[in-house]
Amino acid sequence: MPVSTVSIPIGQWFTSAEGTRWWFDSGSFALDFAYTGPMRGAREAELLHSPDDLTGWMRERFPVAVGAARSRDLFDAISLRDAIGRMAVAAAEDDAPRSADIDLVNLYAATPDIPPVLGGGSRQAGRSVQTVGQALSTIARDAVDLFDPANTGRIRECDGADCGMVYLDTSRAATRRWCSMQRCGNRAKVRAHRARKAVQAAA
Repeated sequence: MPVSTVSIPIGQWFTSAEGTRWWFDSGSFALDFAYTGPMRGAREAELLHSPDDLTGWMRERFPVAVGAARSRDLFDAISLRDAIGRMAVAAAEDDAPRSADIDLVNLYAATPDIPPVLGGGSRQAGRSVQTVGQALSTIARDAVDLFDPANTGRIRECDGADCGMVYLDTSRAATRRWCSMQRCGNRAKVRAHRARKAVQAAA
């Protein structure tokens, strides 16, 4: 899926409290980034404790070389991430986002992002290693796309009981209900099956 001018895979693995791994397709790279923090429904833990944690996440997710993060980069990343998370929750609840969060996303989106690269050339054009600032700009530009009016009504909370994970519904018919069929979708199927069995037994 294209993110800004760079193609980046969307989605990530989570592990439940019971130790079961499940795949969460958030529908947006910006939302993937938001879930590195204590976003509701997935985890309460913070993943970005140090600049090294941020460096590792960037290098794992971006298809280009990203330089090592510094303390200031970590502060910037968490500020941007938390703004995206608050805006996503507000959109899912049909509330207005905070203007300060919009300003922050716009600020990062206005800075240079990671440029596209066409393979097969004989010369290196531009940086061989991208900065963390460029990576954050790429994430912010994806957030601008995420919160575009065209996605009104498609940023939703999972219908699962006690879940609340937020995702962008990219399905053609806009009928997605679950954070993951492996998780809440399967739980709903099990509950429905048990309810049918109970009705049959009572009859």
